Amino acid sequence: MLVYCHRGNNRLTRSIMKQLLEFIPIILFFTVYQFDGETFEIMGWSHTVSGIYTATAVLIVSTLISLPIIWWLTGELEKRLLWTTAALLVFGGATLAFQNELFIQWKPSIFNWGMAIAFGASQVFGSKNFLERLMGAQITLPAKIWGRLCWVWVAHFTLVGILNLVVAYRFEEATWVAYKLWSGIAFTILLMIITTLIMSPWLKNSTPAGDSDVEF
Repeated sequence: MLVYCHRGNNRLTRSIMKQLLEFIPIILFFTVYQFDGETFEIMGWSHTVSGIYTATAVLIVSTLISLPIIWWLTGELEKRLLWTTAALLVFGGATLAFQNELFIQWKPSIFNWGMAIAFGASQVFGSKNFLERLMGAQITLPAKIWGRLCWVWVAHFTLVGILNLVVAYRFEEATWVAYKLWSGIAFTILLMIITTLIMSPWLKNSTPAGDSDVEF
């Protein structure tokens, strides 16, 4: 989940490419799932797509491949991305090892609730919440606004986690796979818009035009 205010076309291009790279594994997960039961042969090697299990394997491999590419483009790997990858390896690996789709279906909820707890705890117990630590050097906001933003993010993570399980348990597996793709895009855009709207009254006053590099 990221909001960028970049200076220069090159940095903007890298930012867009980074966002796309993070979504490519999910797109591949959705795409591969659509070929459930299909057999593919390449140079004598054949494989029959086994629904969510093959899709999960592709998700894991493509995510691992994307990491060095993102690092090459940006020069760093965010902790959020590393945590997401670690959660994917644990829950995706369990789905493949035990042939049980519930592990990968629970992964988004566990991860988002973990983020909600971490952000909430930083607001209650820390002198600065996570958002202020990440963005405070680039933009100056009143303490109450940092707190408001933090609780918006906590609410976002909590709601996303709940909705994921509602779809997983109340709808067919194919519906959940499609939901995983489209909700990821939709909720990211929605959070970006809400965050920008809350910050907007202070952006012009606190940061020179065209000279900010805000990322979280």
